[in-house]
Amino acid sequence: MEALGGYPTKSTAFRAGLLKVLLSVAVCMGSLYLLQSKLSKSRKAKDFYSYEVNDARGRTVSLEKYRGKVSLVVNVASGRESTEQNYRALQELHRELGTSHFNVLAFPCSQYGDTESGPSREIEAFVKSNYAVTFPIFSKIKIMGSEAEPAFRFITERAKATPHGRLHFDIL
Repeated sequence: MEALGGYPTKSTAFRAGLLKVLLSVAVCMGSLYLLQSKLSKSRKAKDFYSYEVNDARGRTVSLEKYRGKVSLVVNVASGRESTEQNYRALQELHRELGTSHFNVLAFPCSQYGDTESGPSREIEAFVKSNYAVTFPIFSKIKIMGSEAEPAFRFITERAKATPHGRLHFDIL
């Protein structure tokens, strides 16, 4: 059996557990997007991987470096009841699926009731020290409205075409 992108999966039980983790993270964390880029020489219109974002330290990062892998793009918040469960589940996905074919890309956001207070560097330090997170934590962003991060605006505009909105899997 093959997973997204043609990479072999470990077992049926692992796949079932993975789906359960993805769905629980989606319900608890707000928005969740699973992206897979196609490797092709002809570039169409701008896609998610053509954007640049800031990491937690304010440095510019090209999302191009994640092209060719499956990317789980999630907005995160550290001030929720389910924070520990969510970060541990995301870290397990990151560890189990490995960075050679898969990435968790976490974007802190405080637009859901001020659930992510503090600056980006403190957020990154908090999740790394408390939950042993090794996946990238980017700069705190806005994901809705006119001030939305352009990369997230791209994702949410794509999600508007679906009737369910919050949980959306898209092959880009």
